[in-house]
Amino acid sequence: MKTKTLRKNKVNVVTLGCAKNTFDSEVMMAQLKANKFEVEHESPNDDAEIVIINTCGFIDNAKQESIDTILRYAEAKSEGLVEKVYVTGCLSERYKDDLEKEIPEIDAFFGTRDLPRLLKTLKADYKHELVGERLLTTPAHYAYFKIAEGCDRPCSFCAIPLMRGNHVSTPIEQLVDSAKKLAAQGVKELLLIAQDLTYYGLDIYKKRNLAELIDQLAAVEGIEWIRLHYASPAGFPMDVLDAMVKHPNVCLYLDMPLQHGSTKILQSMRRGITREKTEALVNTIREKVPGVAIRTTLIAGYPGETEADFEEMKDFVERMRFDRLGIFTYSHEENTHAYTLEDDVPEEVKRQRADEIMELQAGISYELNQEKIGKTFKVLFDRVEGDYFIGRTEFDSPEVDNEVLVKKSEGFVRLGDFANVTITSADHYDLYGVLEKQ
Repeated sequence: MKTKTLRKNKVNVVTLGCAKNTFDSEVMMAQLKANKFEVEHESPNDDAEIVIINTCGFIDNAKQESIDTILRYAEAKSEGLVEKVYVTGCLSERYKDDLEKEIPEIDAFFGTRDLPRLLKTLKADYKHELVGERLLTTPAHYAYFKIAEGCDRPCSFCAIPLMRGNHVSTPIEQLVDSAKKLAAQGVKELLLIAQDLTYYGLDIYKKRNLAELIDQLAAVEGIEWIRLHYASPAGFPMDVLDAMVKHPNVCLYLDMPLQHGSTKILQSMRRGITREKTEALVNTIREKVPGVAIRTTLIAGYPGETEADFEEMKDFVERMRFDRLGIFTYSHEENTHAYTLEDDVPEEVKRQRADEIMELQAGISYELNQEKIGKTFKVLFDRVEGDYFIGRTEFDSPEVDNEVLVKKSEGFVRLGDFANVTITSADHYDLYGVLEKQ
């Protein structure tokens, strides 16, 4: 029985998973708004007639979160709190048939490239003239900026190609046009994302063309920071390093998921690189781009990972001293190449190994942060929390990296503005500082 009045033509978009999903939700929301829908992102009021859930299907935890969210809204629908519930995104792409059988309350399921079909279901038109338009869900001063869809790499553990398809680059002129529109809206930082940035251009320009794209984006007036996410080490285009050095508005930051520190495991993962070549590449990057912060991601407990393989990864982390590091426990994903292997590392061992790596990284992060005390950094301020203004240096991406905290009592800064901050103290993941006197 209905207990509240639902707002007709109001859509609540709920986003799960990675920044690529955030980008897709923002594009969808712009299309809905242009079709005269009232749109909110993760509305706290639960008063929308229609809910669209943009799901993640990457690993077990993410899949479970997506399923729990779908079930929550399926129940809300049966209680009359929602009129229609639609599901889109990666989980829906991968498990559509199963989901339709298991959760019949959902009105329709759509894949990752089904936006026109979803709009049609809502009796809305896909407006081609809106290509590049988005309703930002991030703070107004930064935006995720997807430069390609899908992936052509054969990594054994990864289900992304099953959900997102083959690699498709967005043409440079289209991306530059989008960047200009974002800059006109007040966006100062572009966070470049793709399943693999370094593949950019191979399909449409017949060469790795990330450096040229960076050159053109760096020339867009109003864009003060460009940040590079998700670059694969195999076949890394070295001219990207020249572009990073050449343009002062390209952050000295590189997010490069390396996945492991053992050549044996890397080969089984089909990563196309050895530990020795990985180390050589990291050293070259640091040599050519002095001061660069490298963020990486690793996997603990991949099939066949022995204690010796894990120790090799631990040694790798200790020697490489990455500025930022995250680690996942291996998730055994059906229809991937690694699914043919025995998932032979117990869950508790995977967890223990991941915890050990993070404990090691916490120590490295603490030491690196201590070296920043007394230095002054340009900081972009994202939000206010409690007694602090909270921002980031060029070496930090939102939500995943270190933050800079400045006491409100010690000066004022507007959110979305840059300010110089002198670091006075630091712990494992946070820096504390004071605004430089004007």
